[in-house]
Amino acid sequence: MKKRINKSERKFQSAGRLQQSGQKPKGLSVHARSQRQWTWTKMALLSLCILSASASIPFLLHLFSGSIDLSRPSDIGLNHTLNIYLKPEEGVRVGVWHTAPEHRWEEAQGKDLDWYEEALGDGSPIFIYLHGNKGNRSAPHRIGIANVLSAVGYHVLALDYRGFGDSTGEPTEAGLTTDVLYLYHWVKARSGNSLVCVWGHSLGSGVATTTAVKLLEQGKQFDGIILEGAFLNARMETNKHTEHPFTWFYWKFPYIQYFLFNSLKNKDLNLPTDENLQKIRTPLMILHAEDDHLVPFASAQEIYRIAKKTQNSDEHVKLVQFDASFGYLHNGLYKDPGLPNIIREFVQSLMT
Repeated sequence: MKKRINKSERKFQSAGRLQQSGQKPKGLSVHARSQRQWTWTKMALLSLCILSASASIPFLLHLFSGSIDLSRPSDIGLNHTLNIYLKPEEGVRVGVWHTAPEHRWEEAQGKDLDWYEEALGDGSPIFIYLHGNKGNRSAPHRIGIANVLSAVGYHVLALDYRGFGDSTGEPTEAGLTTDVLYLYHWVKARSGNSLVCVWGHSLGSGVATTTAVKLLEQGKQFDGIILEGAFLNARMETNKHTEHPFTWFYWKFPYIQYFLFNSLKNKDLNLPTDENLQKIRTPLMILHAEDDHLVPFASAQEIYRIAKKTQNSDEHVKLVQFDASFGYLHNGLYKDPGLPNIIREFVQSLMT
């Protein structure tokens, strides 16, 4: 089932147009010409300053994002979120934020791990959120999705894979899926009969579908899958952008390649969503902005085609496209005012 979210047409009033004769005034003084030249010079200098500041913003955000104490989500206003550290393997520790449903906000104030673990069994649906490449669980658009899910009434567990945020270890394809599998089993051991879904954004979409296939091999499955800004497979994206998705890791820790063997250094990252979806029968919803500047909308259309053909169902596979006029690009879908209802309808369909 395809659904398109369109922006309402807006009407603007015209303030009139300036008339131009197309003729230069005669007798223009030297003083007037110099004034005009100085005005253009000032405008050029101002534009240069703005461009320089704009170019530095990503660097500054990257620089200061590392200064956030991820063990204290309350420091950035997340008062119904608890930080947890899990150990999926020997020598690896991954950070997770557990955000409780908004309707339990007051009750969650100051509570410890025991309370949050017990809360997972309260019957509310649970989402494991898998973010994209670079950064950590504190990125604004990732907090935005967690807040939307919490407002609808769901638990959210946002994971920083190994090598991301304050999680230790080196990111590898096998390592990423191991981290998610461990978190899934950790949640299932505490959640009773609650729905457990996965939300994968960008790189996280490939991790989500690869983990889903691993779960099937264990005779288990997610109750629902949401893919946001998903690509077909990481190998195609690597070739397209000519830069490995984990290049940032070696830029941040340039010495690491001399001391650790990286299985991804000499091999392409795979995470084949296109192949995985030919094995998955889990209800699936695809969210994608038409103006996504990193993953073209055609990727979502192909994912939808593959999944629909595999599951042979309009009910179990949904594609929601967001009109380019919204300007959501790759990370902005959390801003859409209709997103809570879209998610709610999807989750309700899992219960019928």
